[in-house]
Amino acid sequence: MKRVILGGALLAGLTLLAAAPASAQVGQIRGKIFDSEGQAIRDANVVIEFLGGVNRKFEVKTNKRGEYLQVGLEPGPYRVTATKEGYQGGYADVRVSLGEPTEVPTIKLMTPQVAAQQPGSPESDLRERFGAAAELASSGKGEEAEAAYQALLADFPDVPEIYQNLGVIYAEREDWAAAEASLQKALELRPGDSTIMGALAGVYQQSGQAEKAMEYVDQAAGSNPEDAGAQFRRGVFLLNSGQSEEALAAFEAALAVDPTLAEAHYHVATVLVGQGKVPEAIEHLETFLALNPTNEQYVATAQGLLQALKK
Repeated sequence: MKRVILGGALLAGLTLLAAAPASAQVGQIRGKIFDSEGQAIRDANVVIEFLGGVNRKFEVKTNKRGEYLQVGLEPGPYRVTATKEGYQGGYADVRVSLGEPTEVPTIKLMTPQVAAQQPGSPESDLRERFGAAAELASSGKGEEAEAAYQALLADFPDVPEIYQNLGVIYAEREDWAAAEASLQKALELRPGDSTIMGALAGVYQQSGQAEKAMEYVDQAAGSNPEDAGAQFRRGVFLLNSGQSEEALAAFEAALAVDPTLAEAHYHVATVLVGQGKVPEAIEHLETFLALNPTNEQYVATAQGLLQALKK
């Protein structure tokens, strides 16, 4: 009986020894997930997918050092994909072998903002080409700028700024129909944008559609009460229409949002002069000049008004 027991014990030992090589027939994989600054990303989701024709997938999480490990992998090709909320995903392809763990190249995850700054990214290409087109436009090369913007639209058809700048080019040529169509497309892509609505208002005003211009100016200001520029543009339109009281209120609304808006102080002062409110006008003129405005014509007028009002 003892021999049987010993034989059984020996057999069990042999069974265990025979099982060890079987576990060695599988591989392991390990790696790290970092951010663009080289800091470990904890709790990133790592998917390890077999690419050898059979559907096998494993999922693990990174530890506080950004590390992950997966055992029990058959030898062959794998894709390792890492994701984390707030980051763009990344992946690496490796071939797992038997024996020592297969080291996966470090996968770096970037936020969308960082990814957009990378050379060669679509966003980087857009910024570079858009800047070149804008430079052509500012240099007076309107036709070349238009061609550059149109080429951009072929690759980036949903960027409102491209249509907006094309609208400006068409408006400079007094091609009002093309300017309107381009700016309307920009507004469709970015509804409620006060700058685009202001540009549209300018097109309507210059093409003799004053009522439509005022409609867009009112809409821009009403939809964006905290936009000083929208309130200011409404004031200018009202002032040019001879509605000084309404213009004054619009300029004051702009200054309530941004007290450093120099030209708003200038226009308030000119309206106040017309109303005979000299002390208030002087105060706004002095504030205007103290803000170091760049409009030379306004500066000269403000200085002349101050001299006359203080006599």
